[in-house]
Amino acid sequence: MSQQDLSEATSTNNSPKYDERPWGNFTVLDEGAGYKVKRIEVLPGKRLSYQKHARRAEHWFIVQGVAKVTLDGREIILNAGEYVDIPVGAAHRIENPGEEKVIFVEAQRGDYLGEDDIVRLQDDFGRIQ
Repeated sequence: MSQQDLSEATSTNNSPKYDERPWGNFTVLDEGAGYKVKRIEVLPGKRLSYQKHARRAEHWFIVQGVAKVTLDGREIILNAGEYVDIPVGAAHRIENPGEEKVIFVEAQRGDYLGEDDIVRLQDDFGRIQ
């Protein structure tokens, strides 16, 4: 790789973006046109809001812990190594009923992936619009 190629490769900012939330945290691992990949940690006893997205689908792959997923009112228990697909517009939530952190990888696909494409239906932290 030439010095110019190296310079161009390092000028693209794909560095991880980390954010703390009341339920845990997430790190954006990669993103590009039409996709975003996150590593998400859910603390014991916590859950994300029951929500839906108008413009993106998600794929959740559990890498640690036991997660309880609610998908359009149906509850699913997922262990490490298991996954679920969340279609565009489906109401969904993940929670950690266990004693160890739940860690999962979320792959988003859609024409818009902003954090403001969230309609919260229920929330433990008072964040319903």
